[in-house]
Amino acid sequence: MSEEFNMSMRKFLKQVGVTSQQVIEEAMRGANGTAGKSFDAKVVLTINDIDLEHVVTGKIEGA
Repeated sequence: MSEEFNMSMRKFLKQVGVTSQQVIEEAMRGANGTAGKSFDAKVVLTINDIDLEHVVTGKIEGA
């Protein structure tokens, strides 16, 4: 793959990671009773023009 592709993909994934973490942290702070609980999480990545849908699931532990 080209260097331009690699840089644009890294920039996109960094943005996804940073903004997702900020949103999750804000939601956890705004919710009551999250300590000691486990939360199911799911991210769906889509790129319509190439018919891509990628699903990632996991758990986030409350603090």
